[in-house]
Amino acid sequence: LDESEENPSWKAIGYCGPDPEFKAQLKNHFLHGTSKGGQEDKEDDDAEEVIGPLYKGLVHLNYPRDITADALRRFGFPVSVIRRKPKVAANLSSPSLAIQCDAVVVGSGSGGGVVAGMLAKAGYKVLVLEKGSYTARNNLSLLEGPSMDQMYLSSGLVATDDMNVFILSGSTVGGGSAINWSACIKTPDHVCKEWCDRHGLELFESELYKEAMDAVCEKMGVQSEIEDEGFNNAILRKGCQEMGYPVSNIPRNSPPNHYCGWCCMGCKDGRKKGTSETWLVDLVKSGNGAILPGCEAIKVLHKKKKGSDRKTACGVAFEFEYKGAKDICVVESKVTIVACGALSTPQLLKRSGLKNKNIGRNLHLHPVTMAWGYFPDAPGASEVWPEAYKKSYEGGIMTAMSPVVAEFEKSGYGAVIQTPALHPGMFSIVMPWVSGPDIKDRMRKYSRTAHIFALARDQGSGTVNSPSRISYQMEDVDEENLKKGLDKVLRILAAAGAEEIGTHHNKGRTLNVKQVSYHEFEKFVKEESSRTLTDVSTPLCSAHQMGSCRMGSNPKESVVNQTGETWEMEDLYVADASVFPTALGVNPMITVQAIAYCTAQSVLQTLKRKRSK
Repeated sequence: LDESEENPSWKAIGYCGPDPEFKAQLKNHFLHGTSKGGQEDKEDDDAEEVIGPLYKGLVHLNYPRDITADALRRFGFPVSVIRRKPKVAANLSSPSLAIQCDAVVVGSGSGGGVVAGMLAKAGYKVLVLEKGSYTARNNLSLLEGPSMDQMYLSSGLVATDDMNVFILSGSTVGGGSAINWSACIKTPDHVCKEWCDRHGLELFESELYKEAMDAVCEKMGVQSEIEDEGFNNAILRKGCQEMGYPVSNIPRNSPPNHYCGWCCMGCKDGRKKGTSETWLVDLVKSGNGAILPGCEAIKVLHKKKKGSDRKTACGVAFEFEYKGAKDICVVESKVTIVACGALSTPQLLKRSGLKNKNIGRNLHLHPVTMAWGYFPDAPGASEVWPEAYKKSYEGGIMTAMSPVVAEFEKSGYGAVIQTPALHPGMFSIVMPWVSGPDIKDRMRKYSRTAHIFALARDQGSGTVNSPSRISYQMEDVDEENLKKGLDKVLRILAAAGAEEIGTHHNKGRTLNVKQVSYHEFEKFVKEESSRTLTDVSTPLCSAHQMGSCRMGSNPKESVVNQTGETWEMEDLYVADASVFPTALGVNPMITVQAIAYCTAQSVLQTLKRKRSK
C-alpha cells in the first residue's frame, strides 16, 4: 500500500480494496463519534458500534499479573497469584495465576461460543480461552494479508502433508463464525437418519435436536431472502435455470440487504451474526463470564476419581506471551469443554493423556474444486450481464446453491454446487500460472471473473496429529463426485453467458465459449472435468474440517458419547465439528451449534448435580 493506503494495481484489476462502506463508517465515527459528557448509554452504544459488543468481557493478559488478577476478580473469579523466584520460568507446577470457575471453555467459535453463552446465562461462572486474537471492528483491515495473519489458523497457511488440499480455518474470537460466508443450512434429514441408524445416535432424530436447530437459527436471525444478488451467485442461479438444474436460496445469518463480500475478513458492522454477535454477547451481558484472547490451552488437568479407574477433568493449563516470553496459568473448573476445532482438539486431548485410538482419525475435509467464467463489461456492448456495477468480490458470498449432483435422495454422498469468496491474493494463488503475460491477463479480468465450486461429502478421511501434520486421502468415489460437479459447473458458467471458461488445472487451458462449436465445447468440458484430482495438478481447497474426535455409541469406534462427554475422562466434553460421526455434506455452522446446544444441556445437568452436593 502507498501512503494513502491504496495499491496502484487495484485499479488495473478493477478492485476497490477494503469495503468502501467500511472506510466511510470509520471516517464518520472519527469526525462525529465523540459523545457529550453525561451520556453514558450513548457512549456505550458508540463504543459497541465501533469496537463490537464484547469489549466489556475481554481480559487481555499483556498486563502485569496483579492487574490481570484484579480484572478477573471483578468478573467474580477467585484468583491466586503465585509468586515465583526471579528468573524462574513459568511451568505447570508453578504457574503465574490459578483461576477458579464453574466451567472453562477452550475455543470461542460455533461450538465453544454456544456452550459458553448458555452456561453463563444459566448463572454459572464461565471462562473462555481463545488461542486467536480479538480484532475490534475499527481495527479490521478488510485486506487479505493482515486478515489472514490476525484471524486464520497459521495465517491461512495450512495444507495436507502431500500439499493436495489447501485448508482455511478460523483462529480468532468467534472462530470460524467470524470469517465464514454466512451459510446456515440445517443438518439434512438423510444425515440425521444415517447418524441415528448407522452410528446408534438417537440424539439426531430426537425432539431435542430439532429444538436445538430451531433455537440456534432464531438466535442468529437466519433467513433466506435476497434483495440484490451478487455477481457469482447471480451467475450460478441463471446458469442452473438455463440448464434446468435445481437451485435454491441459502439461509444465512445476515439480513436480505447484506451486500458485503468481505465477510471472510471479519464483520465490519455486526450484521452477520456469528458467535461474537450472539452467544458470546450473552456471556458478557450475564456478568458471569470473561473471554481471554491470545491464550493457548496446553493440557487438560485431571485427577483420579475415587473408587474408579476413570479420570476426572478438573481444569486447563494454558500459555500466553507476556513481555516476549511464554507464561503459564491454570484454570480450576468443575467441567471442561474443549472446542478448538477439528484440527486442534485432537492434539490437546492427546497432550492431556487421553489414549483413545480414534482421537485424530476420521478427519473429513469437504474437498472443493472450482471452475471460472469471464463475463466482460466492455463499453459499447449491447447488453452487459451481470450488470456492469457488479464485481466478483462484492455481494453476499453465498446466496444460491444447487444440489444437482448432491445425491440427497439416494446415497447422500455427492457434491453440492456453491460460490466462494476470492479476493485478489487468493484468486492469484488458485489460478494456474502459465506465463507472466497470461497471469497479467487473468488478473486484468479479475473483477468480472466468476468462480463456482463443487464440494464433496467425502467418504475418504485422514488423520490429524496437529494443524501442521495432516494426512488425507480421498476415496475414488469422492474424486468422481467432484468431477461430476466440475462438469456441471462448467456448463452452468457457459449457460449463464460466460465468454471464456476454465478450471484451476495447472495446464491453464481456456475456452472461448462464443467462438466454438457444440462439439468443441463438449470435448473441452469432458476433458477438463475428467482430469485426476489427486496429483497436485489441480489445487483442492477445504473450509470445513470435521470428524477427528467423532461421536458414537461405544469407545471402540468413537471419542465422545452423544452427550459430548469423552469416554475416557469424566467432566471433559468436546463441542466442535470434530464430533461429527461422518462428513456432513453442507456448510456445518448450524450442525456445530445445534450439537453444542445439546451438549450444553448435558453440561448444565452435570453442574446442577455438582452444585447440589
